[in-house]
Amino acid sequence: MKLKHWAVGIGCAALLAGCSQPVEGPTIEVDAGALPLVRTVDEHFQSYNVEMVELIGGRFWRPYSSLEAAGDAPMSDVTDGAVGLSEDLFEQREPIDLNNRRLRTLAAALGPAYIRVSGSWANTVYFQNNNDAPLTAPPEGYAGVLTRQQWRDLFDFARAVDGEVFTSFAINQAVRDRRGVWTPVQAQQLMDYTNEIGGEIFAAQLFNEPNLSQHGGGPREYSGADFARDIAAFRAFTATAAPDMLIVGPGDSPGVPAAADFVSSEPRPDFDVFNYHFYPGVSQRCAPPTNEQVGTRREEALEESYLGRTDAAFAAHEPLRDEYAPDAQIWITETGGAACGGAPWHATFVDTFRYVDQMGRLAKQGVDVIFHNTLAASDYALLDDHTFAPRPSYWAALLWRRLMDERVLDAGEVNPDLRVYAHCLRDQPGGVSLVAINTSDEASAVSIPTGGELFLLDAPELESKEARLNGSALTLGADDSLPELSGRRVGAGNVTIAPHSIGFIAIAGANNPACS
Repeated sequence: MKLKHWAVGIGCAALLAGCSQPVEGPTIEVDAGALPLVRTVDEHFQSYNVEMVELIGGRFWRPYSSLEAAGDAPMSDVTDGAVGLSEDLFEQREPIDLNNRRLRTLAAALGPAYIRVSGSWANTVYFQNNNDAPLTAPPEGYAGVLTRQQWRDLFDFARAVDGEVFTSFAINQAVRDRRGVWTPVQAQQLMDYTNEIGGEIFAAQLFNEPNLSQHGGGPREYSGADFARDIAAFRAFTATAAPDMLIVGPGDSPGVPAAADFVSSEPRPDFDVFNYHFYPGVSQRCAPPTNEQVGTRREEALEESYLGRTDAAFAAHEPLRDEYAPDAQIWITETGGAACGGAPWHATFVDTFRYVDQMGRLAKQGVDVIFHNTLAASDYALLDDHTFAPRPSYWAALLWRRLMDERVLDAGEVNPDLRVYAHCLRDQPGGVSLVAINTSDEASAVSIPTGGELFLLDAPELESKEARLNGSALTLGADDSLPELSGRRVGAGNVTIAPHSIGFIAIAGANNPACS
């Protein structure tokens, strides 16, 4: 896919959202050539989840259209299944088709990326290590079955889309010894078969969300000391089975007990990568939207009260990384608009603001990789989970991948009405790429010292499932081909950012020394 120029003579009516208009909001002046380097993120900064339950098929979040009373289904302490929540929240789904041409085309355009195959369902999955017909039910103690073919398809998919596999293992009672300590009875078989098919697990965590073990098929009573003991057993196993594989942890979800309990116990867990999960709220599948502490409301979608929650989670985890794993990268290995599959509006353009703002602020603060949950399942996915059609946030992800490289620049303090972030421009020495996020009802502007190209994302309305680039609807072409991302030439001075839009500004001639 190429980045091409708009013809200079195109008129305002044709450009729609790209037109100049009176600027009533803030104007942010950015001296692109002088912006200092802050840090460098991993080249897989934009990564994503393909949940284990997607790979094997099983009960995942029920669509809102089939929930009789969204928001009324309570969380519960049921621990017999893979997830300790009311069964009314889930619906059976078939395994994802990783050979689908559209899915591969769209995923490849975001590469390179890490592909995390985990989630609570991975905690209780049984690996059927033979070529017999798939089991119709898992053995006692397990909640799902992973076949050899499904695991092979994952690595074929990863190779096709420039991905690296990151996974976790079964930790249920069936893989524990009489003392309750984790054993590699399943992990060894999975590792052996991975080697047999020429695959490589780049990174792994022992299991998903150890601080919510009772909700994920693990032991009901599980402490930081239990986790430390299991990590020691896991390290002993991987030292021989996969000495080059990165060990990731603790992988906690916000809750009780706190992450500190899972990094400070003895024997002290040793992690190559420090990770955690973050959602700014919980969808109405699991919490009524009127619950302002944990719920997520559409009215807050563009407010700092919602967007800024990501800062508090990072501030809570960075000191733990600094103390207990000072040389480790920080990965957020699950995030999205809301836990429990996302709210209905997370499949629309309005969630694109959270998606881009979160990447901008966390890249600058210290996060190295962000795994969006998910690529193609439920309301928070980048792609529709039935058709694999791109949702609005996918187009933002694609622009980020094409324009923002791994070097993060300091664009100054963030204005809550016009958030501006800066990276070096990808594949353009000396170039700078800005992203300006206008969440207000008024047009704002970014003042730049030299000309560039504007890639302005907006939608017919905030809760539209369509996105436009410089006024033109973004759609796939014949044979699911991606459209050209067409920038509009802008001169030095004020670049208008329309209300409720996101503007990427590519400044190839910035001559920034940090980007040379």
